[in-house]
Amino acid sequence: MYNSIIFVVGGVVLGLAIGFIIAKTLEKKNASKLVKEAKKNAALILKEAKSEGENLKKDKILQAKEKFIELKSEHEKVILSRDKKMAEAEKRTRDKESQVSSELSKSKKLNESLENKIKDYHHRLDVVEKKQEEVDRLHKSQVQQLEVISSLSAEEAKAQLVESLKGEAKNDAMAFVQNALEEAKLTAEQDAKKIIINTIQRIGTEEAVDNCVSVFNIESDDVKGRIIGREGRNIRAIEAATGVEIIVDDTPEAIILSCFDSVRREVARLSLHKLVTDGRIHPARIEEVVKKTQKQIEQEIIEVGKRTVIDLGIHNLHPELIKMVGRMKYRSSYGQNLLQHSREVAKLCGVMAAELGLNPKLAKRAGLLHDIGKVPDAEADMETPHAILGMQWAEKFNEKDEVCNAIGAHHDEIEMKSLLAPIIQVCDAISGARPGARRQVLDSYIQRLKDLEDIAFGFSGVKKAYAIQAGRELRVIVESEKVDDQKASELSFSISQKVQTDMTYPGQVKVTVIRETRAVNIAK
Repeated sequence: MYNSIIFVVGGVVLGLAIGFIIAKTLEKKNASKLVKEAKKNAALILKEAKSEGENLKKDKILQAKEKFIELKSEHEKVILSRDKKMAEAEKRTRDKESQVSSELSKSKKLNESLENKIKDYHHRLDVVEKKQEEVDRLHKSQVQQLEVISSLSAEEAKAQLVESLKGEAKNDAMAFVQNALEEAKLTAEQDAKKIIINTIQRIGTEEAVDNCVSVFNIESDDVKGRIIGREGRNIRAIEAATGVEIIVDDTPEAIILSCFDSVRREVARLSLHKLVTDGRIHPARIEEVVKKTQKQIEQEIIEVGKRTVIDLGIHNLHPELIKMVGRMKYRSSYGQNLLQHSREVAKLCGVMAAELGLNPKLAKRAGLLHDIGKVPDAEADMETPHAILGMQWAEKFNEKDEVCNAIGAHHDEIEMKSLLAPIIQVCDAISGARPGARRQVLDSYIQRLKDLEDIAFGFSGVKKAYAIQAGRELRVIVESEKVDDQKASELSFSISQKVQTDMTYPGQVKVTVIRETRAVNIAK
């Protein structure tokens, strides 16, 4: 049993050894086979890699060659461009050199020509100097001969010549001035008339004339006795408080208030209205009502001034000037209400300034303020001309220089320094000269016409003189034997200046001098 086991174990061991040997043998064969296959695959891979390497190498070489060719062509283009530019630069250089050489040759020729001309000039200058010396010598000898012949020195002869030429020069100058004036009138007068007519037509004017009296209407004559009071104490109190003369006569249902000051007349009228309405009329009540009415009038003056400047579109006017504008409502000039006159002048100035291309707002401002000097506050101001006083007030309240000059110069008290001044003067004359604007007493009107004619007769050579067109024109007829055409022009100017300085009148006066020559013969 034991031996059988050993035999079995030996058989198994022997089988395992034989199996191991056989496995190793087979494994060795497989390994050699695998090695051969691996070598074979490696050789194939190497062969393929060499083939691909050769192809890649060829491609890279081809690409490098193409890039080289491309770079070479670009480089050749750059070289060609540079060569072309260099050739052009060389050409320009050669052209410049040829031009410079040409200019140098011209300059050389010009220098030679200039030197020749300078030499010729100096030569001629020497000749001229010699001739001038000879002429001076001959002139001196001729002057000496003339002095011997005429028994006059050169200075005396010159003085006689100057005296003889003075008259001719004066006549020529007057003729030239007259021609220039006529030529200016042909164009300027027509345009000026057109502007003035258009301006007047565009402005609506009112015909308002103030009187020195106001009429206070009452319901019945019984009220007159209450206004007069016991022994006239009420009427005396009213007159003392207002400064107005109260005329109570037989006029039915009316009392007349007389005073040159429109403000005081208005205070008296309103005070009487309040007293009659209230029924209490005695001196204490009269003084109280008059004081209240004066304050009311002062406030109304300010409101009138404000409304006026607003209506005319004038801004930033000093409050004191606004108050003066309001006070013009109660003033008159030759019977024409001063505020209406100033408003009318302001509108005319605005339109005329616009037509002439000037500032219409500034013109309106100057037109409204041109007569503020006619409403003085103090008695001392009455002695100053209203134009100068108005200019001083405008300067005091910081108005512009153009406005101040226009106010002061609208009656020629000072020199006009801007185009605004003559516009104010013309519009002031237009407003005062239009029909119905002003009213004058018949005696003063007749006296003014007579004074006009007397001024004309004060000049020598005047034969007749007539004031026509309500004193707007003075026609003067002169003696043709004593006054020639030249003196007629001078006479017209002299008379106009005399009228302007010696007389006061609204608007303007036209002076016309007429010279007539008649040749009369009788056929027998």
